[in-house]
Formats: sequence, C-alpha cells, structure tokens
Amino acid sequence: MLLRHFGYAPYGPARRGKRLRPQMVLRVATSEGAPAEHALDAAVAVEIFHNYSLVHDDIEDRDELRHGRRTLWSAYGIPQAINAGDAMCALSFLSLEQAAAHLDADRVLRMLALLHEAHAVMCEGQSLDLQFESERRVDLPGYYRMIQCKTAQLFDASCRLGAHAAASGEPVIAAYGDVGRSYGMAFQIRDDVAGIWSSVGETGKTAAGDIARRKWTFPVVWAIGQPPSAARSAVADAYASGRALDASAIARVVDALDTLRARDAAQRAAAEHLAVIEGCPNADFRDYLLSTLDLAPAS
Repeated sequence: MLLRHFGYAPYGPARRGKRLRPQMVLRVATSEGAPAEHALDAAVAVEIFHNYSLVHDDIEDRDELRHGRRTLWSAYGIPQAINAGDAMCALSFLSLEQAAAHLDADRVLRMLALLHEAHAVMCEGQSLDLQFESERRVDLPGYYRMIQCKTAQLFDASCRLGAHAAASGEPVIAAYGDVGRSYGMAFQIRDDVAGIWSSVGETGKTAAGDIARRKWTFPVVWAIGQPPSAARSAVADAYASGRALDASAIARVVDALDTLRARDAAQRAAAEHLAVIEGCPNADFRDYLLSTLDLAPAS
C-alpha cells in the first residue's frame, strides 16, 4: 500500500509531488553550513509525515485521485488506508530518530518535539476544515486560521528542522519558521486556485472537487464576503444548501467566481504573504521559494 501511494514499483505513473517540505529541510540546513547528511533523516521524516496526513485527508474528503493514482482508501478500503497512514506516521518519527547519528541527543529530542507539535496543530486545522463543511458561512479570519494550522504549520516546521540540523541558534530557527509559515499561507491560497481552475492533468486530482464538497477555499470565502450581487448570491446559495454539488451547480459557482474576479483576489492575497519571504536574508532559499509559487524573485 505504501508503494502504491508513493508511486513506486509497478504502481505508476511516477508522478510523486514536488517534495517541497524535504527540499526546505535540506536547503535551509546546507545554506546554514551543514552537510546534507545531517538533514537527510529530518527531510525523510517530513516527507513521510506529510504523506501520512494526505492518506488520512483523502479518507476524510473522499478524494479518489491523488497524483493521478487511486487513493489508498478507494483502492483498499477505509480501514486499510487508516492503518497504512498510521504506519507512515510511525515511520516518520522513526526516521527522524536516526538523526542522532549526526546530531546530539538534545537537539534530536527538540526536533522530535517540534514535529509532534506540528502534528497537533495540523489536526486542529483538519478539524476546522471538516467543521466548515457544515457551516453556512465562513469568514476570512476563520479561513486563515484553518490554513495556518492545516498547511502552513508543516512548512514552518520543515524550515525549523533544517535550521536545527545545522545546529543554528533559536533566533535563526525562529526566523526560518516565520518564512516557512508565510510560504505555507501563500501556497495554500494558490492551491485553492488550482483546485478550481486547473485540470486533472495539471493537479492529479479530481477537477473542482473542492467545490463539489463545498470546501471553504479562499476564492469562495472571499466571494461570499463581497457586496450583494447576483454572482455573490449564486455562490452563497450553493454553499448554504448543505449538500454536495452536482456538475451543473459546480459550473454555476465557477461562473460566479469568474464574474466576481475571485481568482484575481486570491492571487493578490497570496502576494500579501510574500513580504516575509522576500525579507529572508538567505537569497538562494528566498528565490527557490518564490520560484515554486511561480512568482519572480525580488530584485
């Protein structure tokens, strides 16, 4: 099951994601002077942990596709998928423990605590995400709280783990965490846009699946917060229905979001989180982060 999820052996296609979080671990650590080997166990831990969260997320959202492959629950059933996800979680922390081969025990203990803390916060974010599915209205502060917990926290932790692997001091660790958290906020907003306006071939997920399940993504939350109009009402009424949306209802919501220019609003909101990233003193790391958001690096 784990091989299938990661797209290894006969379970292709070989599309396996961008590996953003382990890249952050390794890039921060090496830019701060550590050998890559000192950060490799933390990078492996973060990637396995992230995928554990995806397996459970797929179950909770009933997503049947990820990276162009059937999700574990849709292939093996929910009980087996839960078990496989739990195994990934265990393997993640066992991987991080191996960092003791290069780092002192106190440092590794702090890294383990950091990942556990991120885990707890991510569970809060996922709980909010699920709770919102039954809400008739979600405001932007509530949405931002949810994505800060669910998405941005692991990017924050990835950057901090990289700094720990380089034996950095607390001010440096905290600064990298701030950069990772800001990146995570921009990343999730951009991902919300892709979930509505990108194709299955581009994302590897079901097109407009978030709207079908009435997920409170940035474009939807922003649109419903706009002044009264026919387009705003079309989105608000669809989300107030309390049930999954069919293809015609999805099309009406997307048309209304286009009329309101919600996609442009999302791009502006993502850009607002770039100030912290652009202020990162590590120019190479800053430019890498901006490139993954398809945004030009600062001059």
